[in-house]
Amino acid sequence: MNVSRHAAPLASFLAYRYRAFLECRGLRDEQDADTIVLMTDDDGSILACGARSGRVIKQLAVSPAAEGEGACAVILSELIEDACQAGHTHLFLCTKPENKSMFQSMGFFPIAQTADALLMENRRNGIDSFLASLPHPNGNAGAVVCNCNPFTLGHRHLIKTAAKECDSLHVFVLSETLSAFSPEERLELVKLGTADIPNCFIHQSEDYLVSRATFPAYFIKNSGRVDSVRADLDITIFAEKIAPALGISVRFVGEEPFCPVTRAYNERMKELLPAHGIELREIPRYNDISASRVRALMKEKNYEAIKPLVPETTYAAILRYS
Repeated sequence: MNVSRHAAPLASFLAYRYRAFLECRGLRDEQDADTIVLMTDDDGSILACGARSGRVIKQLAVSPAAEGEGACAVILSELIEDACQAGHTHLFLCTKPENKSMFQSMGFFPIAQTADALLMENRRNGIDSFLASLPHPNGNAGAVVCNCNPFTLGHRHLIKTAAKECDSLHVFVLSETLSAFSPEERLELVKLGTADIPNCFIHQSEDYLVSRATFPAYFIKNSGRVDSVRADLDITIFAEKIAPALGISVRFVGEEPFCPVTRAYNERMKELLPAHGIELREIPRYNDISASRVRALMKEKNYEAIKPLVPETTYAAILRYS
């Protein structure tokens, strides 16, 4: 057997064989890998494979011909070494729940599990350590989870309104990298735009919330269910891990009249959160302001139209970035 490491994308002939192998194993190629590892026989037929996208290990598959021979462990070890060489030591793995014991034996620990998905990491108490590092003020706590790409007056209205309804408000700014503004830039814009709200605590989500990267869905056969599977996993992490650790009893969201995915996500939270003693409160949208509108105006370089939609701190940052 031969094991080889490839920088993505693969050459066309190899990419075809790789995708066909995944499909035979009931998986899909999400085509966002940095590195792909292949195990082949002497004839070049694929026996096992795996991929790494940033800090996420994914698309691990083994042929029936190689099962029971440690092929998965070999592929995983190669991917971990590749990740370390790329500077990633904290790794995530999202898979089917039935694979839990197998990956536990290989050094990964469960974070949360739903009927369809299991999220694991290679640190025994990774999420617990992250939550322990955050402030734990006294009194009733609420939460807002937002991308803020970029931070608008709509986001500020949501946070300011929510902060009035609880003793402390935890605002989680997504660490999603697939945004116009980097996670660090968005975090700074939120901090600057809420500096006058004393009971507001701003945190990065550290890939534990609403991350397309951390929550891959290559193992979901019906692509139409991907968003709902990710939503359930994300809500489960929030309800079972984050909220209890920080004493959060209410989560605030803005009304979503435009995006059907976000609207469906909010409706799903209404169904799942109460069972965990968490209330969901919807705050009316402020003057129909949206970050997508701001990004569209940025592309048009229509800065005057942007000015009434964002705080002064965001406006100054947009001018700097443009």
